[in-house]
Amino acid sequence: MVGIPAIAPYAMPTADSLPANVADWTPDPGRAALMVHDMQRFFLRPVPDLLRSQLTHNAALLRKRAASLGAPVVYSAQPGGMTQQDRGLLRDFWGPGMRTSPEDREVVPELAPTEDDWVLTKRRYSAFFRSGLLERMRAEGRDQLVLCGVYAHIGVLATAIDAFSNDIQVFLAADAVADFSAEQHRLTLDYVAGRCGMVTLSAEVFE
Repeated sequence: MVGIPAIAPYAMPTADSLPANVADWTPDPGRAALMVHDMQRFFLRPVPDLLRSQLTHNAALLRKRAASLGAPVVYSAQPGGMTQQDRGLLRDFWGPGMRTSPEDREVVPELAPTEDDWVLTKRRYSAFFRSGLLERMRAEGRDQLVLCGVYAHIGVLATAIDAFSNDIQVFLAADAVADFSAEQHRLTLDYVAGRCGMVTLSAEVFE
């Protein structure tokens, strides 16, 4: 079966459950951009109510803080209605994907982008793929990326690895991402902390 599976409720990570970071970086709003990753209605529909509420609350606070400090806020969003050619191998794993209707494509209201934000068309797991994100970050002098959104072990992780591969420091907000399960959420945090970035709580970013 293809598509997003049913997601059972689980608890968000807390400070005492975070993995140890290998890197020792500090997020700087003068160097960083915040990415709100795939927070569209289609992707959030399967997320249990409490988990979704915590996710959107923490991501919205992070978004507000980043914008107030002058850090660019970047949104990745799939276009919906992709042709078979455009969708490529994604179709074999996830089916046809979202439609073009607002019920699928819209970013959830708690995180609606403003005219000052960067909104990118997302075509594959990594938000860097054919989106112009790397070029825009280079042009704006941004060499750090803070990540929040869904789903942690898929697009969020792929984007983190791509950022790391381009010498962009990654900060993953552990309580502002969600996943298919607590185990997959945890595995993502472990991988990022040990291999390609730093894991932190949303309240500690730009504090």
